Amino acid sequence: MKVLVVGPGGREHALVQALLADPYVREVHAAPGNAGIARMVPVHPVEATDPAAVTNLARSLGSDLVVIGPEAPLAAGVADALREAGFAVFGPSQAAARLEASKAFAKQVMAAANVPTAMARMAATVEEASDALDTFGAPYVVKDDGLAAGKGVVVTSDRAEALEHARSCFAAGGSVVIEEFLDGPEISLFVLSDGRHVLPLAPAQDFKRIFNDDAGPNTGGMGAYSPVDWAPAGLVEDVVNRVAQPTIDEMASRGTPFVGVLYCGLALTTRGVRVIEFNARFGDPETQAVLARLKTPLGGLLMAAAKGELDAMEQLKWDPRSAVAVVVAAAGYPGKPRTGDRVRGLKKAGRLEGVSVLHAGTRLKKDKVRSAGGRVLSVVALGSDLDEARDRAYAGVDLIRLEGSQHRTDIALKAARGEVRVPEGSNTVPDTDTVREGKPV
Repeated sequence: MKVLVVGPGGREHALVQALLADPYVREVHAAPGNAGIARMVPVHPVEATDPAAVTNLARSLGSDLVVIGPEAPLAAGVADALREAGFAVFGPSQAAARLEASKAFAKQVMAAANVPTAMARMAATVEEASDALDTFGAPYVVKDDGLAAGKGVVVTSDRAEALEHARSCFAAGGSVVIEEFLDGPEISLFVLSDGRHVLPLAPAQDFKRIFNDDAGPNTGGMGAYSPVDWAPAGLVEDVVNRVAQPTIDEMASRGTPFVGVLYCGLALTTRGVRVIEFNARFGDPETQAVLARLKTPLGGLLMAAAKGELDAMEQLKWDPRSAVAVVVAAAGYPGKPRTGDRVRGLKKAGRLEGVSVLHAGTRLKKDKVRSAGGRVLSVVALGSDLDEARDRAYAGVDLIRLEGSQHRTDIALKAARGEVRVPEGSNTVPDTDTVREGKPV
């Protein structure tokens, strides 16, 4: 099959790499891609959020399958335009993508489907936000209701900081969702959906904050690893049965079937598993770690989802090794990143055993790779265990030269040391009567 991958980042580079390893995929194109993707497959300078432009490109290429990577094209209705033109598409419709585009909508769907999540309130004014903050208390969790590239969430014990984030969202014409704080470690689970059936991938854990020990502001993600050996037995099955499948069923009952990948961001709390958030696409950088371990051909999986045939898929096969992904970010990220700097050492890092370098915010200028965004690269490594995967990933990072770059040095460290503590009682999804309390969104 011929596949078109839409998007410019590290997630899309991981998708392209995995698709090229599928013996049934004969050709891959990307739009707009990045410097790393351009060295693997043809790239096309098309605006990813332009439904007509993406559809015209798919038509000119004769694409058999279109895979949409980021959230913005989904929210812009690119999948709808492609489906109307007769293409098989992996990615939800604009209506179904509201699970990510609106956190308030996602809360409504979870309530209807009896999916366990944090108690929350919607706020559109400073007065409403102030009242909600006082209701839930510290630590305060304030989320921009719209798309924010993973950076629209503030978790703080400083009430003034929490209220200021709400004010900034209101000033931009938006609203916020204010939630109770969820204790316990977090885990990410990607679940493929064809609109009716679901198929889970391997869990991962990512690291959102910019600095070691989860300090500093939230980012789009500074690293990830898979598998998550400390996860309670039966967790994936529980999440599929009590979170993913009910959500997919609820979306179908609303006439907006969800076709694509449902990203379940989860907290393993003292009161059971709770959904932190849903995303309507593969997460970044978890995708880089998870797909590094996937042995089942990816193209066939995504086509089965696009055609409503996931129930015919056999059990997925996984590399038993561990994968660690470390993000190299530009100076100034997650604020205003510095761009245009030369990136060196890519070939040396990529030649290390078990290491691959996936591009995110990069571009080619006179055949030289330069930074073009906040998160510039992901260095991904496979190893016999987390210690070896970490050693290899950081050996690769050490070879990268980017002026002012920043990266965390503790990705997967606590897991490798066996220091992740799962609260007692967190190994089950709670009954719905424990999570329907409080004022609904």
